[in-house]
Amino acid sequence: MSATNEAPMRLESREELEQLVADHDRVLVDFYTKGCPLCQSIEPVIGNVAKVSDVTVAMLNPRESPGLIEEFNIKSVPMLVLFEEGEEVDRMADGFRGTDAIIEFVDG
Repeated sequence: MSATNEAPMRLESREELEQLVADHDRVLVDFYTKGCPLCQSIEPVIGNVAKVSDVTVAMLNPRESPGLIEEFNIKSVPMLVLFEEGEEVDRMADGFRGTDAIIEFVDG
C-alpha cells in the first residue's frame, strides 16, 4: 500500500465528482452535510485514509448539487461510496467508523 499523503479533495459539484472518478482508478467519496456531528467526527478519519492508502479521497456535500441525493439514493450521512474504474462498487453508511474499518472497506 503506497501512501499518497494527500488530504481529501473538497468537491462542490456533480461535474467535479464525475471528473474525479473519470481521472482516477479508485476513488472514495465521503458524502456529508454541514452541521452533522457524525460527519464532523469522521472527517479526520477520512483524512487518515487519504494519507495511508492509495485511493483518491474526496468529500462532497450533496446539498450543493441536490440531484446527487436522488442519484446516489442518499438516506443518511456520512455515506462513503467507493468507485473503481468509474463505477460504484460499494458503499458504507453505518455512521461513524474508524480508520481501520474504512481502510478495510477500501482495500477489502
